[in-house]
Amino acid sequence: MKSWINQSMIYHIYPLGFCGCPEYNDGVQSYRLDKVIDWIPHLKELNINAVYFGPVFESTKHGYDTKDYYKIDVRLGDNKSFKKICDTLHANGIKIILDGVFNHVGRDFWAFKDVQQNKQGSMYCGWFHNLNFGGQSPMGDPFWYEGWGGYYDLVKLNLQNSDVVEHLLGAVGLWIDEFGIDGLRLDAADCVDMNFFRQLKDFCRKKRPDFWLMGEIIHGDYTRWANGDMLDSVTNYECYKGIYSSHNDHNYFEIAHSLQRQFSQGGIYADLCLYSFLDNHDVDRIASHLKDKNHLKNVYTIMYGMPGVPSIYYGSEWGIEARRTRNDDRPLRPELNLGKIPNANEELNRYIGKLGKIRKSLEALQFGNFKNEYIRNEQLVFSRSYHGQTVYIALNLSVNDNEVGFNAQGNFSKLTDVLTGRIFDNTGYVRIPIEGYGARILVMNNGEFSIDFDEREKIVTVDEKEETVEEAVRPLTEVKKGRYRHYTGKECEVLCVCHHSENDEKLVVCLDRESGKYCAYPYEKFVALTKKNGKTVRTFSNE
Repeated sequence: MKSWINQSMIYHIYPLGFCGCPEYNDGVQSYRLDKVIDWIPHLKELNINAVYFGPVFESTKHGYDTKDYYKIDVRLGDNKSFKKICDTLHANGIKIILDGVFNHVGRDFWAFKDVQQNKQGSMYCGWFHNLNFGGQSPMGDPFWYEGWGGYYDLVKLNLQNSDVVEHLLGAVGLWIDEFGIDGLRLDAADCVDMNFFRQLKDFCRKKRPDFWLMGEIIHGDYTRWANGDMLDSVTNYECYKGIYSSHNDHNYFEIAHSLQRQFSQGGIYADLCLYSFLDNHDVDRIASHLKDKNHLKNVYTIMYGMPGVPSIYYGSEWGIEARRTRNDDRPLRPELNLGKIPNANEELNRYIGKLGKIRKSLEALQFGNFKNEYIRNEQLVFSRSYHGQTVYIALNLSVNDNEVGFNAQGNFSKLTDVLTGRIFDNTGYVRIPIEGYGARILVMNNGEFSIDFDEREKIVTVDEKEETVEEAVRPLTEVKKGRYRHYTGKECEVLCVCHHSENDEKLVVCLDRESGKYCAYPYEKFVALTKKNGKTVRTFSNE
């Protein structure tokens, strides 16, 4: 089934680093995260349509040591300012994914502080995993508790406690209702009680049928977590490793094996849209991981061409470098400001934007099946096919020019390389030249296909003079049966939400109350915002 996540390209921001926040929470109110709004033109140039924010809620240090799930960290802003950020991103067609840190909290979490103060008399003793008063904690408390991964500044929650679950789901409900978020990335998902994920999914889907849940999983069978009852997706660490390792070892067989195992017909994850990435806040930057930085374009080409949803970690589009150092993640989480990116690789930045436009233009890259077509140590070709459209991703990691040969199936007479505009004849078995360190994205067609890379999307702003932050309009989060009013004043009755039988597009079926005619609107347009007399309003409102 089609989902907005298949059509997405995600930009991953670690807010406390991105904004240059103090290492420890100083309690001083500052609106540093507002600068994200200034980055929207850059995001649109990259063709980004979803932002994943790392932890944004009140914490002691790094964000994963939560103090308060219901409050934005003062180092970043407040709930009011974050709401405006979300409204502005949504108005520009950019969805929002937040970091759900539900496995553990920080020692300054209010319920843990109550246990420290009231000891056995605290009503929150049952909120924490394996908390007991039979010994002393490594932090000097007169009780023992379980710290996540041996880190006792991270107190593991008891997710089998109904009050804990109610508190966490209440927070998620606030994030959906107040900020209009579209999804969650679940931290340390392999450590979280699986029944909690079942409850979370049920809760979120009742609020938003298209809400997306993705878990951080490093090892194991991804379907243990990503299935119909729990999460929708997980982090694809297998291909993360395979992509950079294949280039470093000049061995495309490694990543080809992983792609075949996961996504080919009958592959173990063929029905999942996994979260694809080349780096993140926990691992070395891809530009530091690669032995030869000439491979940067090809690793991004693979990620944008393979099944899954591609994600860019902020700054890596410019090829910035950083390695994780012992007991210090800060080099991986730097403050960045537009126009002041250190050693910025603008050519790479433009190339990634081009890949984004290509992926957005080709449904085969969003929804298509996968097949390996040609594999050598230094050359690789795989195809994606969907509803009559076939795209070939061809790569050459060698310093030398080479050519690849494969059977181009189909009735079309041409193959157009959308990266360069060069057209090749489809003779059945084709031989395609590729420059050293180069790639081609070949669309099977009749030679009349092109992509306008110069087209720019309009930037939409949320003007505080027109509407206060409290009154700022959010898109509809769910469409239910009932009466709705179009912004022009016309009324309709929503009868159901369905899917187009040919292309699976999500549609809202309505009865026009004035004419008595039945009509169907694309779901995304029905829930979207629009402008009326200079103000942002809902296209359809049920208020």
